[in-house]
Amino acid sequence: MLQVLWNGIFVGSFYALVALGYGMVYGVIRLLNFAHGDLYMVGAFVGFVVLSALGAGAGGVGIPLLILALLATMLATGLLGVALERLAYRPLRGSSRLSLLITAVGASFALEYGVRLVAGADPQVYPVRFDRAAIQVLEVRLSGEQLALIGFALALMGALHVLVSRTRRGRAMRAIALDPRASALMGIDVNAVVSQTFFIGSALAGAAGFMAGAYYGKIDFLMGFVIGLKAFTAAVIGGIGNIYGTMAGGILLGLVESVGTSVLGGQWRDVLTFGVLILFLSIRPTGLWGTPVAERA
Repeated sequence: MLQVLWNGIFVGSFYALVALGYGMVYGVIRLLNFAHGDLYMVGAFVGFVVLSALGAGAGGVGIPLLILALLATMLATGLLGVALERLAYRPLRGSSRLSLLITAVGASFALEYGVRLVAGADPQVYPVRFDRAAIQVLEVRLSGEQLALIGFALALMGALHVLVSRTRRGRAMRAIALDPRASALMGIDVNAVVSQTFFIGSALAGAAGFMAGAYYGKIDFLMGFVIGLKAFTAAVIGGIGNIYGTMAGGILLGLVESVGTSVLGGQWRDVLTFGVLILFLSIRPTGLWGTPVAERA
């Protein structure tokens, strides 16, 4: 049972890592960016290209080159997120929320099938795999990559907390979340802050995609669809737009999936995910931390 719980915490931390970017974008401009999961997928493919260029398939790469590849992936997906906001979302910022939502769905399909045209429909085998060596603690088998991913997610959560609550840029983000028009009148460059928010959120998604490819060893152009919905579910559970709530929601969702599949079987994994989403929306639509899911008046 302890192993099941540990697996749930690990998978939940992974969901939370992807959901952090989701929550950042929604927290600032109240946009449900359904293309966020596909930025995760693009990050996996960018990492694939970078690692292949570094010769990872032939002789492997060291830790410094892996970090370089990760940073390059985060930069590429961050810039893609900024371009997406500039071309697709900014012209519609004054439009209805439904128009933005439809645009986000269209952007998701554009990214998916754009990657399919470039990379093909067949799954790709990642050039590197994380070391599968593990240690045994009590009845729990802990692998180094699992601990690294959880540590990475916690570090990002702490960094985002510092950014949002302790820096001038974070204060600007919170001001825009409250009232973008008043923020502009106070001298805040709303477009620049929104672009930076998209860059950070998209970079987080790209980092998660890179790590997923290295951990699971296989990527494809549809891999972002389900993870995007699960990240959205994690954000909803915790209170979308709340960093700590998103982290807690991701871990809770991972635990529900892990325990549920150990009892019912792996075929119930996605059913459990979306069952939890429906349950929270019907019973507590404000999430665990009380942040509204619906559009504010």
